[in-house]
Amino acid sequence: MKILIIEDEPSLREIMQRALVQERYVVETASTYSEADAKIAAYSYDCILLDIMLPDGNGLQLLKHLKELRKRENIIIISARDSLDDKILGLDMGADDYLPKPFHTAELLARIKSVLRRGKSGGEMVLILGNVSLEPESSRVLVNNKELSLLKKEFDILFYFMQRPNHLVDKSVLAEAVWGDHADQADNFHFVYAQMKNLRRKLIDAGANIEIKAIYGFGYKLVPPIE
Repeated sequence: MKILIIEDEPSLREIMQRALVQERYVVETASTYSEADAKIAAYSYDCILLDIMLPDGNGLQLLKHLKELRKRENIIIISARDSLDDKILGLDMGADDYLPKPFHTAELLARIKSVLRRGKSGGEMVLILGNVSLEPESSRVLVNNKELSLLKKEFDILFYFMQRPNHLVDKSVLAEAVWGDHADQADNFHFVYAQMKNLRRKLIDAGANIEIKAIYGFGYKLVPPIE
């Protein structure tokens, strides 16, 4: 799960980033309107934490731009401007939630999990394909009701594919989604190949009836069982 923090206050941005990384999210940050606008144009996110007051622009204008681009990211507005007008305007413009400053990180994490459940899993707590079930909040994977032990990135990869069955996924898109925008600085995709090899082997060894197939020259595709 990939989250973008748009916040100009360094200490708060660092606290939020540290808390989210501990929860196993892939986290990127932006401190200005222009930096955030460039990241949104270049990358996709599962959730964006958006401050309204930025040094070079207004976060609500950035929210408007997101909707014009038909982006599907979940948006949580985070702002010290805890006025009713700001809250109503932000929600009317398409934000999924509004969290006033100051806040506890526990509440922030709960809000993120709530909007991700609504946006990604239709409110459900479990993704199921074939005999494989994945629980996003607890980071558990079950095959035939037996828990499968996965490393963090293996879990993130499987979660990404289970949301996109039968979709061809380019290896560079996968790398960016799971490892963040620093992945495009790599000289090759050996780190992707290694994680994919281990994940596919573990699924086979566990008796999973879903398969992540390698598509030569392109990337990968998760194929559910034929019913």
